[in-house]
Amino acid sequence: MVRKVRHQLFLPEPVAERLAQAAERRGVTRSALLARAVTMMLEQGGQLEIDQQFTMRLDGLGRQLDRLTRDSHIELETLAVFIRYVLMVLAPLSEHDHAGKLAGSARFEAFVSQVGRRVKSGDRTLDGSRP
Repeated sequence: MVRKVRHQLFLPEPVAERLAQAAERRGVTRSALLARAVTMMLEQGGQLEIDQQFTMRLDGLGRQLDRLTRDSHIELETLAVFIRYVLMVLAPLSEHDHAGKLAGSARFEAFVSQVGRRVKSGDRTLDGSRP
């Protein structure tokens, strides 16, 4: 049997009334109800702190995700506007312009190669790390 220690505490009248009603409804003593409530609070005390820390961390991650989403939309819109501009400004090559098509293919391969190198190295054009 667990040894019990007597405590004297003072509760505001409305809380004391609610305690008496709750104990009566549950068919337990006020002491048993208080002991259970204190036990639950003590057991969950550490859990609440952990929950608060996770909540703060998740909020931070949510803000980062929002910024990444926003940045991604800006980058895609920039790319779309640039492509549209290039397509509107440059005249199409004629079917017989083999030299132009060959130069275009070489430029495209150089472009894809440069993008691949930058993605692999982690360099970003817009952060000023490379010209």
